[in-house]
Amino acid sequence: AVLKRHNIRPSKGLGQSFLVDRHILAQIVVASALQPDDIVLEVGPGLGQLSEALAERAGQVVAIELDRRMLAVLSAELGRLTNLHIVEGDMLTIDLVSTLRETLGLAPEMPLRYKVVANLPFYITSTAIRHLLGARPRPQTLTLMVQLEVANRIVASPGQLSMLALGVQVYGDPRIALHVPSRAFYPAPKVDSAVLQVTILPEPRVPEDELGRFFRVAQAGFGQKRKQLHNSLTHNLHLPTATVYAALERAGIEPQRRPQTLSIDEWAALARALP
Repeated sequence: AVLKRHNIRPSKGLGQSFLVDRHILAQIVVASALQPDDIVLEVGPGLGQLSEALAERAGQVVAIELDRRMLAVLSAELGRLTNLHIVEGDMLTIDLVSTLRETLGLAPEMPLRYKVVANLPFYITSTAIRHLLGARPRPQTLTLMVQLEVANRIVASPGQLSMLALGVQVYGDPRIALHVPSRAFYPAPKVDSAVLQVTILPEPRVPEDELGRFFRVAQAGFGQKRKQLHNSLTHNLHLPTATVYAALERAGIEPQRRPQTLSIDEWAALARALP
């Protein structure tokens, strides 16, 4: 009805599917565990169904929207909400923390605690999550609508870890809060979704000054994930085979293991052992 009122069609290019199931919407708000004084960064508010519910629970909501058509809809439908601030921009390219501070009038030296709620288009999910976790300060929590398959990958345990799972679990504890069937959206996507909640740790599981090295080694390992670890590391780090074997031995890791079987602690030990 809102789309028809504003003469708008969902954009396939932007991966737009709007949540129309109010029961699911209410469950997302509950999963977000918002408090009256919370600051919420919402990514991709769309038609504003979730934005309105968030504004009713939180102190301030800053919603970043890329589609200019939606900006007009949000202004017309939700302009009455004084604690909802709509910002035009691409969340993948803007400085999220600076945007929050500028929108809410917070000085750079003031502490900032915030939570993220987002309905992420499938095609930018991994990049968007990396961008959110790269912010300083990081959010307290992420409550994200993502493809069900992606959510399952992110919550995986050693033995089935992916680079994406590693990149999230270094910073926080992920869980699937809700399974969302495709019929809950308009237009309905071809696959089901899930609400993924990540509680961000006060400090990453790997020291901040080791993260660059940690991720470089992990990316090298997963660069040829079907190969044994010693092969992928030798090839992608351009190191002599003997050097890689020695580092694996120092880290207590069998050279024949596959990258998806290593835990975060083992990747950290290996990163320290390599030259």
